[in-house]
Amino acid sequence: MQKKVYLCTRVMTYFLSLGSNISPRHRSIDEACRLLNERCGTILRRSSDYFSMPVGYVSDHEYLNICVELDSLMDPMELLWATQQIERELGRTQKNHYSDRTIDIDLLQAFDAQGREATVHTNELTLPHPRMQERDFVQIPLREIIP
Repeated sequence: MQKKVYLCTRVMTYFLSLGSNISPRHRSIDEACRLLNERCGTILRRSSDYFSMPVGYVSDHEYLNICVELDSLMDPMELLWATQQIERELGRTQKNHYSDRTIDIDLLQAFDAQGREATVHTNELTLPHPRMQERDFVQIPLREIIP
């Protein structure tokens, strides 16, 4: 079995948004949560299911959305790469922001062990997520799990 190597030496708390609008939506969300627990850390809280229509494009396929709170030893970039790998394994073939998808995992916020919010600004990742305040499909489930 391959040993995990973490770049971060302290636990970080992350809030993530997961969404799926290609059947089987519930199975894709559950499998993504299982893989996050297995590879990335421990899910402490999981919101209720929230259903929404796509944003930014037209589709007949309604989204199933949830948010999770995850404790992890991974730094934000390492977690991003791990979530992108999970997306690929669950059938996500493109990273087009405006199309139907089997799974979408977005990092929303990160906090260090002292509760300070981490900020990241790279070409690949911005934390906190720049549009999370504008999206009910993120805000409603997120408010449910924020301690």
